[in-house]
Amino acid sequence: MSLTCGIVGLPNVGKSTLFNALSNTKAESANFPFCTIEPNVGLVSIPDQRLLTLAKIAQSENIVPTTIEFVDIAGLVKGAAEGKGKGNAFLSNIREVDLIIHVVRCFDDDDIIHVEGSVDVQRDISIIEYELILKDIESLEKKIQNLSKQSKSGDKEAKSALDDAKELLAHLEQGNSARSFREGEVLFRDLFLLSQKPVLYACNVSEDDIVAGDNSYVQHVTEYARSQGDETVSFCAKIEAELAELDDDERSMFLEELGIDQAGLARLITAAYANLGLITYFTAGPKEARAWTIHSGLKAPAAAGVIHTDFERGFIRAETIAFDDYVSFNGEKGAKEAGKMRQEGKEYVVKDGDVLLFRFNV
Repeated sequence: MSLTCGIVGLPNVGKSTLFNALSNTKAESANFPFCTIEPNVGLVSIPDQRLLTLAKIAQSENIVPTTIEFVDIAGLVKGAAEGKGKGNAFLSNIREVDLIIHVVRCFDDDDIIHVEGSVDVQRDISIIEYELILKDIESLEKKIQNLSKQSKSGDKEAKSALDDAKELLAHLEQGNSARSFREGEVLFRDLFLLSQKPVLYACNVSEDDIVAGDNSYVQHVTEYARSQGDETVSFCAKIEAELAELDDDERSMFLEELGIDQAGLARLITAAYANLGLITYFTAGPKEARAWTIHSGLKAPAAAGVIHTDFERGFIRAETIAFDDYVSFNGEKGAKEAGKMRQEGKEYVVKDGDVLLFRFNV
């Protein structure tokens, strides 16, 4: 399953530093706007201790975590929807992502230029969100033109769609996002409306604040995010960049010295995963222990299809062990002897943490 998160924000808020830390790539990072010109893309493993535990029990030769693709999109500025700051190209890149990670600068530092001259989180958030809405208005106006032509020819479906489009356009023109329209109803999927996409706010704070706790900037972002039905994660780009250069033992020691339980990026990745309504199931054996990403609520045949379409087409059953049972009884053999391996059919809804073996015949 291919999943993509787009990292957006004003110039100089820490997007590329965040991306570098996430992917361990080295996107150029500098103290001036538009440092990132083309979108950088990186695959990031989802941190999941359960996979390592399963691999140890199954004595797996290889460990394959599930991944999310992150795209670092160059800084947007006021007027991006009209092309200012190469905005049109950047906004097009956002159309392709499943989740928007909106990085907000939540620290003061006179040595780091702010494109608007000062830190004002509500203004900064509004600039980005309004540019997304403006781009959606542009897309919707073109759609309305086409629907108007179709409806004049007597096309009833086009007439109904035209009414919806006009109502949605009026909603957007008032400065509202597409996802706040009719309690989140999704219209015109073919337009890939930018303001329809789910958002996770990533608050970039100072080294002191990541230890001391949320500052007033973060509190303001959190209140706003909640009002929109969204979540917030705090991180310090500078600390995360340093952590990315360390090995596992050094990273643990560094976090312990700071008094932090979990790195901000691990929390951000986990939050992004949950935001998209995703869960993980596992396959484990001597050759490989692997995590698989599926949408919550998926039935066993469709979950099997994530591995290979033949698995779904010829699905017979899923031999299922809950993660806790797999661990408690030291693997598949022990779980089976204890009666903890279940035979599940086509209507079984896969649960997060299930360890599965699919039986199929093609």
